[in-house]
Amino acid sequence: MKRRALLSVSDKTGVVDFARGLEELGFEVVSTGGTAKALRDAGIAVTEVSEITGFPECLDGRVKTLHPMVHAGILAMRGNAEHMKQIEELNVTPIDVVAINLYPFKATIMKDGVTLEDAIENIDIGGPTMIRAAAKNWQDVAVIVDPADYEKVLASLRDGGVSREDKFALAYKVFAHTAAYDALISNYLFGQLPGSEGTLPDSLTLTYEKAQELRYGENPHQHAAFYREITKHKNGLACAEQLHGKELSFCNINDANGALDALKEMEPAYACAVAVKHANPCGAGFGETILEAYTNAYDADPVSIFGGIVALNREVDKATAEKLAEIFLEIIIAPSYSEEAMAVLTKKKNIRLLRLPELQAPNTPDMLDMKKVAGGLLVQQLDTKLLDGDLKVVTKRQPTDDELEQLKFAWQLVKHTKSNGILLAKGHRTVGVGPGQTNRITALELAIRYAGEDAKGSVMASDAFFPFADCVEAAAKAGITAIIQPGGSIRDEDSIKACDEAGIAMVFTGIRHFKH
Repeated sequence: MKRRALLSVSDKTGVVDFARGLEELGFEVVSTGGTAKALRDAGIAVTEVSEITGFPECLDGRVKTLHPMVHAGILAMRGNAEHMKQIEELNVTPIDVVAINLYPFKATIMKDGVTLEDAIENIDIGGPTMIRAAAKNWQDVAVIVDPADYEKVLASLRDGGVSREDKFALAYKVFAHTAAYDALISNYLFGQLPGSEGTLPDSLTLTYEKAQELRYGENPHQHAAFYREITKHKNGLACAEQLHGKELSFCNINDANGALDALKEMEPAYACAVAVKHANPCGAGFGETILEAYTNAYDADPVSIFGGIVALNREVDKATAEKLAEIFLEIIIAPSYSEEAMAVLTKKKNIRLLRLPELQAPNTPDMLDMKKVAGGLLVQQLDTKLLDGDLKVVTKRQPTDDELEQLKFAWQLVKHTKSNGILLAKGHRTVGVGPGQTNRITALELAIRYAGEDAKGSVMASDAFFPFADCVEAAAKAGITAIIQPGGSIRDEDSIKACDEAGIAMVFTGIRHFKH
């Protein structure tokens, strides 16, 4: 019985050489539409699917391979005598090799201005049906969805046949491919539903592409990888280009993302720099130049920044590069680097330099935030809202213009500090950060300790309300002059009264920013 291979691909990379190799091995090559034309143009004998089915392609190519003469040839189990008897009676030839990749749905929806109609037309029907059928019958059919596998399959066929293990691996790739394909379609269509904005689907299926294997996770005994979300957004860490340095680690990526998120919150009119350690801001500053901004961030906490990650919202110039190079930093993220800056920084062997041109583009709520728990997944919209209306001054004393500017700066950063979080700012920089404590007063005491003498005359931000007046009392003792916090405690009046007695200005934001 003659051997038959079915080839029908959207991505025609390598398909001509693959078909030629199959032809040399004695396979009858069956194909459709554009693939058949490409093979014929290359001098390869091709049998059209319609010649096998006795039915023409129709409905603008929507129906080509959905026919028993095709699917019986794929699904017939060679070791099942009854199956083989039936296909012989039906004059069906078994199909031993299936090479198909699907309509470019992902590429279509990534285009600017794509319409729903364009997206729908790029949903493949026949392709997934055939490759799923072939993968189900993996013991007898070699099915290829990745052009990178063509040469390996040809080599195996030349050497006597594709092994059972390799066929199984190819079948796995099919179901991984179709699962991701269908997830991409369902998520896109959900986004087109009227009223879907601000809601989450009843069933959530996600698809990500592996960006890199990691040496290990948070600890050396944990396996880890970094996956890239399939999205049109170009402002996330997964889109950054690494220009220099060794591979990023699990903790590097997590911390760098924290630095990037915090930097996006900063006022883009200013040059800004954010230093992060263990996913918490340890120093941040702004200024007229990026050198001034980084210097402020460094001066905020020269101890904690060592071995940290720095994100900058302006091109790194030579002067800033020289300042950055004075200490050990794990990663620098910036929209660009001058040639002179690269010459300075690449002398440091271990530093990672990441370039992200769209770094300042804001995050959007559809960039979901997810946390894995045992047996489940917590999903929420990303926290992209900074304020809920205007700030409300609740004390007798109004903040000065300078205090108000510092309060807004502190509020932007405390949002990205682990809860319970307290942050002190003064003179265009942070001076003390108290992150991730089990109570708010301890977080404040930690921030004051970091600030030292700089606590006097600083302003304070708290990511959530004060349950007691103790934080205000401690702030007054340290010389803090103004406070920004969400408000909303049943004891707000206690804190307001304590501020009034100490001459501290306090404003409420009306919105909290827990980060766990």
